[in-house]
Amino acid sequence: MGCMFGPVRWSWLSTCGLTEDPCQIGAGVSLPGIMAAKCGAEVILSDSSELPYCLEICRKSCEMNNLPQVRVIGLTWGHVSQDLLALPPQDIILASDVFFEPEDFEDILTTVYFLMQKNPKVQLWSTYQVRSADWSLEALLYKWDMKCVHIPLESFDADKEDIAESTLPGRHTVEMLVISFAKDSL
Repeated sequence: MGCMFGPVRWSWLSTCGLTEDPCQIGAGVSLPGIMAAKCGAEVILSDSSELPYCLEICRKSCEMNNLPQVRVIGLTWGHVSQDLLALPPQDIILASDVFFEPEDFEDILTTVYFLMQKNPKVQLWSTYQVRSADWSLEALLYKWDMKCVHIPLESFDADKEDIAESTLPGRHTVEMLVISFAKDSL
């Protein structure tokens, strides 16, 4: 599913004129992070430290795209590790389709909360495929003092059944959201 989200997210990012340097968590095939790096952002890719094969895929994606400067690190949602502690403050966290298992939602937001402690203005930008109308982040966002803004796909011309001449996302419902601290004063 990674391919359908990368071009969508980066199109919105550049449409808004933002050039901050993103960190991508749960990189998978790492397309959003690779696109950001190709556009000049300083990028750190990560996937679960418990899945070395996924980290190797990220490294190979960087190699295939001539991006030796992109760091690849293992971060497991909800776990405080040396790599997480060593991360510099981030501006944007790209999270492509990470909200697919409700039991992982709090671990994802816990990791984001930790990164927000380093930079209270950091934002998590995520696209995801809606898998159940019964799943919600609302209570967890409240618990972690975060807010969520829904970004309509039509606002950057991504509300089509085919994006970038592919058949993705097809008839799946895809949403984009931006999560940040709830208090604007931070």
